[in-house]
Amino acid sequence: MATTEASPKFQNPDFRSLPQQPLEFHPEIKVESSHDGLEFWQFMVAGSIAGCVEHTAMFPVDTLKTRMQALVSCPAQPVGLRQAFKSIIKTEGPLGLYRGIGAMSLGAGPAHAVYFSVYEFCKEYFSGGNPNNSAAHAVSGVCATVASDAVFTPMDMVKQRLQLSSTHYKGLLDCTKRVLKEEGFGAFYASYRTTVLMNAPFTAVHFATYEATKTGLMEVSPDSASDERLVVHATAGAAAGALAAAVTTPLDVVKTQLQCQGVCGCDRFTNSSIQDVIRTIVRKDGYAGLMRGWKPRMLFHAPAAAICWSTYEAAKTFFHEFNDKK
Repeated sequence: MATTEASPKFQNPDFRSLPQQPLEFHPEIKVESSHDGLEFWQFMVAGSIAGCVEHTAMFPVDTLKTRMQALVSCPAQPVGLRQAFKSIIKTEGPLGLYRGIGAMSLGAGPAHAVYFSVYEFCKEYFSGGNPNNSAAHAVSGVCATVASDAVFTPMDMVKQRLQLSSTHYKGLLDCTKRVLKEEGFGAFYASYRTTVLMNAPFTAVHFATYEATKTGLMEVSPDSASDERLVVHATAGAAAGALAAAVTTPLDVVKTQLQCQGVCGCDRFTNSSIQDVIRTIVRKDGYAGLMRGWKPRMLFHAPAAAICWSTYEAAKTFFHEFNDKK
């Protein structure tokens, strides 16, 4: 039978019984059910801000990449990065580098909100409490890109068509209406499969590299890691973006061809077969054609990832401080 008092031989005179305090309920204290101390909507806002800042800052480079990747079907245009830049400035002026930025703005915010929130949710689910689980980071990145690409692909297609020099569309609304009328709703998702197949390995490499590089940089100088976190995030993001961009350039060329088909003399494909597009590119321009635009692609993704991750982590820090004050 259990007793409420310890037997004398187990009693210690140094220990004193504490008075029993009644349990109190504090309704103002809320239990955080979210990962990393933030709520789900805060991840979405942080990701949306990061995506808009990233794409706006790097949009001119993205325009150069799109022009160069469409050269397989428009050989009369300049090929090199410097020549493409000079051609745009000479014929269209600086504003030519920003054609299609409206479509990007409409797609990047919601897409990155989905991207980062799904990533954080999946990272918590798959990591099992281990913050250094690279496999969990890679899988979470793949899940994030599948979801975000479903949001961004239609506007990405409109953006790329508007970025071409001789496009006959008057603007975002005109392009959307004419594509819907002439090609049907499926045209907006003609490149979705290719985009996912490209972004899945891109994101897996990107997130795994980012998390590993960030951890490694923090371990180099753990005492000053908190003071130098902006530099750490930017460096890790740049390394991750450059590596992932280099690996996936061929599929990005295929994506551009599918999204720009029928515009500026680009070939029109009877289906969205990746093999057919690759064969067409190789037949016209050799295997080198599959690496069209790799320089501006790396020049885009290295600083873009640095900007994106720095902005995202800064927004998370803001929300951490906001929650603490609240």
